Amino acid sequence: MATERKVIILGAGPAGLTAALYAARHALKPLVLEGASPGGQLMTTTEVENYPGFAEGIAGPQLILAMRQQAERFGADFVQRDADALELSGRPFTVRAGADAHVARALIIATGANANLLGLDNESEMMGHGLSVCATCDGAFFRDKAVLVIGGGDSAMEESTFLTRFASRVSVVHRRDELRASEIMQERARSNKKIDFLWSRLLVEILGTAETGVTGAKVKNVKTGEVEEVACDGIFYAIGHTPNTALVQGRLDLDAKGYIVTREGRTATSVDGVFAAGDVVDSHYQQAVTAAGMGCMAALDAQAFLDALE
Repeated sequence: MATERKVIILGAGPAGLTAALYAARHALKPLVLEGASPGGQLMTTTEVENYPGFAEGIAGPQLILAMRQQAERFGADFVQRDADALELSGRPFTVRAGADAHVARALIIATGANANLLGLDNESEMMGHGLSVCATCDGAFFRDKAVLVIGGGDSAMEESTFLTRFASRVSVVHRRDELRASEIMQERARSNKKIDFLWSRLLVEILGTAETGVTGAKVKNVKTGEVEEVACDGIFYAIGHTPNTALVQGRLDLDAKGYIVTREGRTATSVDGVFAAGDVVDSHYQQAVTAAGMGCMAALDAQAFLDALE
């Protein structure tokens, strides 16, 4: 029989690690299942310049390591395994990871979300080297540069408009000849003199290397089949995110996009004793600092829940 923990945390990005820090400082001795690839999206971020406290910026993996070491210092335990199954029908909850079963009186889900990619050959190589999935995070690196934004929804229009604060030219690459974005978002983008549109185009190749950065792109006209080369200094994907909620489908309430639903202003989910934080909840902000803030909230909510039980 596995030793019962007061709190188990799933995920080791900014939300999970902040939850671990707060839970450990409150003597809850949390166990963190950080997964086979811990750290979340920050592990592919070469430079983080908008996280408070780092005037010169910090590499994403370095920030994650510092957060992990801080949580460990106060007594958080880590297991580098992914959770395979959850049993939430009664307390204590059971988390299965391979042959191991872990039980806890409270559970914090901080499994994050993954940016949707196109599956191009060198995406992983170019991520953080001119290819980005977050204009808010990386836009300032492209001051007076030409960039492409891939997508046609509200997120693509919002990111394109945001990027005009820095970039000299923003070209929206969209596979259709009309946008999916709301009328107001379309109007903002169309009226911006820095934004142009490459209609009925698909990105088929990213040009450049990790050493040179992005130097251009090849796009295919879906109507004619013609492939053309477009010069640019950066490429931003704005084709959505997929929350990592496969484990809790059918067990917790999810919204229409698949994100975990929490009670307004809190981190409690539809199951008492289960809390959620970070990008697995947040489909709007998706920033490291907001994820960390929610991780703090989840740990405090879990502590209050456990105090009430006792």
